[in-house]
Amino acid sequence: MHDYVNWLRHASPYINAHRDCTFVVMLPGDGVAHPNFGNIVHDLVLLHSLGVRLVLVHGSRPQIDSRLESRGLVPYYHNGMRVTDASTLECVIDAVGQLRIAIEARLSMDMASSPMQGSRLRVASGNLVTARPIGVLDGVDFHHTGEVRRVDRKGINRLLDERSIVLLSPLGYSPTGEIFNLACEDVATRAAIDLAADKLLLFGAESGLLDAEGRLVRELRPQQVPAHMKRLGSDYQAELLEAAAEACSGGVARSHIVSYAEDGALLTELFTRHGGGTLVAQEQFELIREAAIEDVGGLLDLISPLEEQGILVRRSREVLEREIEQFSVVEREGMIIACAALYQIADSDAGELACLAVNPEYRHGRRGDELLERIENRARAQGLKTLFVLTTRTAHWFRERGFVPSGVERLPAARASLYNYQRNSKIFEKTL
Repeated sequence: MHDYVNWLRHASPYINAHRDCTFVVMLPGDGVAHPNFGNIVHDLVLLHSLGVRLVLVHGSRPQIDSRLESRGLVPYYHNGMRVTDASTLECVIDAVGQLRIAIEARLSMDMASSPMQGSRLRVASGNLVTARPIGVLDGVDFHHTGEVRRVDRKGINRLLDERSIVLLSPLGYSPTGEIFNLACEDVATRAAIDLAADKLLLFGAESGLLDAEGRLVRELRPQQVPAHMKRLGSDYQAELLEAAAEACSGGVARSHIVSYAEDGALLTELFTRHGGGTLVAQEQFELIREAAIEDVGGLLDLISPLEEQGILVRRSREVLEREIEQFSVVEREGMIIACAALYQIADSDAGELACLAVNPEYRHGRRGDELLERIENRARAQGLKTLFVLTTRTAHWFRERGFVPSGVERLPAARASLYNYQRNSKIFEKTL
């Protein structure tokens, strides 16, 4: 119960932030077919109940391939795109139609003792996407394969204003009445851009983008995407990354890649500070800056546990308020997750690095190194020649970063007179 209460309290800022926002959610056909699909529907219903304006875009690739196989037809792809001839188009229409009805049925459930109880959702779909043909590329005629020409922004917004969930299928229509098979990633990306959505949420098989060692990449900027796409080649993760980067370049504030196979992955990404997938965004995720008086509360939350463990010297609120200008902080979405302070030692050209602390949940990055670099640059700007640090637990970390063992006799007199022999801190120094 205590964990639940704490989670709800930490989620409340996100609940408020997401209310009345527009989210475009892309779920590929593999995700619709996955056993976790029912849980994803429940999570979407929860988002809707919290005031999120939802546009759901679904895919249909495995369902189309299944129908082609049952008819003895062979799928044909060129450059990763399906070639949709007349026979394939029939399979596309059949698969998409059945999927759309199945998804609408799931969203219409109102079963007692289930997450759907009392939801009473309205799902709206229709000819909301106008498409044009791909045409002939590299000598290959793509027939009824198309690309998004425009999305009916006014029509979709009107439906969202009426509290409907808008369901977009991977089909588009031309002004001449033709039907085109579209990539769901293209539909989702264009919808997010044209609607000026707050978020584009892309479901994939993995937790998010995995690096070459199989580790989750939690945050990216669009300009970092090409390097990963080159590594991934034709992997589906490359398609998701491309969609995320295109949306961000088109004005969507944030794109997220999450897993359709992990129960609760969507909620974890949206309602926890560290998330559970990969975030692609234009803005800076974290900001290193000088501290302000408004940061005192956040600093106390960060350093108090370390003071209790005897790792840091205790500092009262009054001391922090008085010395706040000495601190640099790392801020992440309004939360202080790391800090360090620089004190100029009187009557000397030396300074002391103090109170270097990083929130335990964020020690996997290089935040300590970034803060150290910040403090060293500040010290140089003040004309300091030497930087001292006193530590009881992190001697090796400082030695690995160029600090050498020192002693009380090396400290300037003003600092040596304050040395606490009871703490028996190790002293290190670094020439700047």
